[in-house]
Amino acid sequence: MWENFIKWRKENDVDNIEKFEFPELDQVKMFYPHGYYKTDREGRPLYIERIGLLDLTKLFQVTTEERLIKYYIQSYELLINKIFPACSKAAGKRIEQTLTILDLKGGSTSMLSKRVYNFIQLASSIGQNYYPEILGKMFIINSPMLFSGIWAVIRPWLDEKTRNKITIVGSKYDQQVLELVDPENLPMFLQGGRSPEDLVISPGPWNVVGGAIAEESKEPEENEEDREKELAELRDAFAGFGLVNAPKPDIEKTQQMKDDLREQENITLATQARMNPQDLGVTPLNTQMDEKDEKD
Repeated sequence: MWENFIKWRKENDVDNIEKFEFPELDQVKMFYPHGYYKTDREGRPLYIERIGLLDLTKLFQVTTEERLIKYYIQSYELLINKIFPACSKAAGKRIEQTLTILDLKGGSTSMLSKRVYNFIQLASSIGQNYYPEILGKMFIINSPMLFSGIWAVIRPWLDEKTRNKITIVGSKYDQQVLELVDPENLPMFLQGGRSPEDLVISPGPWNVVGGAIAEESKEPEENEEDREKELAELRDAFAGFGLVNAPKPDIEKTQQMKDDLREQENITLATQARMNPQDLGVTPLNTQMDEKDEKD
């Protein structure tokens, strides 16, 4: 599986994906509103998609599926290398997961089309196959009656661990969402107002001035005791997979070993997610889901 993962990264030139230019982003967000917006109570970045406003016909008039795939991969790499470190610095602790909200308000029977299913599958597979464990929690809100049919199709695509991270609610989502997010950290359109630029501005620790994600954000400093403890936990976690069988490293080499093990952890998690190198799925949808199929 490691070979498949490396092959996938090479095929998609992931190491150089930051150089990919996506000038149509503003237009894409007009027909596919999505983006990061502040953080939850734990300091995790809040990722929101307004799926109910998705217009696939117009979306694919301004971009292509191939370019969207590259954009999704670039977004995940940006999340890992810029957004998480910025959130970690602001929270004073390591942040490695997101809270995702999928807003279905405005959706119609067109959401039941095969074309929409294919898009959602495309948008979810990269997150599940190649960036597992990034999703901490997901709420699917404003789910209409017809969503039960959509969920019946989507549910089999997801592994159990992912499904257990998703909570499906109707329009009365306030109480559950506000347990995890401060009211002032929710965009206006989730509070009864209108602010279409909320997801375009992308406010948060990664973007303190607005308009662009900060170039440099570093995680909080760790002392040697914390490094030793985390390294020991990683070694124990990987022992069951036969990935770690080495003596305790010298203190000077602790940080490098920890980085190596974190990379191995990602590999192992990707393996558990049953990677299929032929699936070029994708996106910050982070479609990994908590199986409380709650409805109004």
